[in-house]
Amino acid sequence: MKNKFDVISPDGFSITYDEIYKTFEEAYDAFTQWKKRYERQGYYSSTHYGRIPLDELESYCNIIKLK
Repeated sequence: MKNKFDVISPDGFSITYDEIYKTFEEAYDAFTQWKKRYERQGYYSSTHYGRIPLDELESYCNIIKLK
């Protein structure tokens, strides 16, 4: 079985509804694209952490390996 990866937001949810990534690199690229959605407002608004500056967002997200 091949590895699969997902990206988990600071609020504990997948950043996509129906996509799983084949490699860590694909998952990281998806995170980078997802992060761009928040550039205009300048932060990600988390229900758990409040406003997260975009330059810190990566440390609040997790790329996980699925079984």
